Amino acid sequence: MFNFGALGAGLVMGIAAIGSAIGIGIAGQAAIGAWKRCYLNNKPAPMTLVTFAGAPLTQTFYGFILMGVMRNSAADPFLLFGFGIASGLAMAFSAIAQGQAGAAAADALGETGKGFAQYISVVGICETVALFAMVLTMIQC
Repeated sequence: MFNFGALGAGLVMGIAAIGSAIGIGIAGQAAIGAWKRCYLNNKPAPMTLVTFAGAPLTQTFYGFILMGVMRNSAADPFLLFGFGIASGLAMAFSAIAQGQAGAAAADALGETGKGFAQYISVVGICETVALFAMVLTMIQC
């Protein structure tokens, strides 16, 4: 018999990773553009922009952690399947939003050299959605 619970566990990881890849691509492009502008203007290129580009990667880890919990769960397989899709999408959209916020942050920091603490705070707020999705799903499994 087909195991929908195992499928849900795999989907949470896969969907979260897709979101991470998209978010990293968005923020990474902006970081590279900001560095280019710094080099063209003979300004130092801040390495802290890597923080913004890499931030969406954490949603992949959350998906991996949740996948492990779901694989060892005795909960209803259809419930796990639903949780896998819903939590994976929440993590993916969190990563994409984080990439968009990181892109704006990279652009602003590259231009001004100021505001890292404020920018990383907004990036962190985007992260919170993925954390809530992971923890609240873990409680139900």
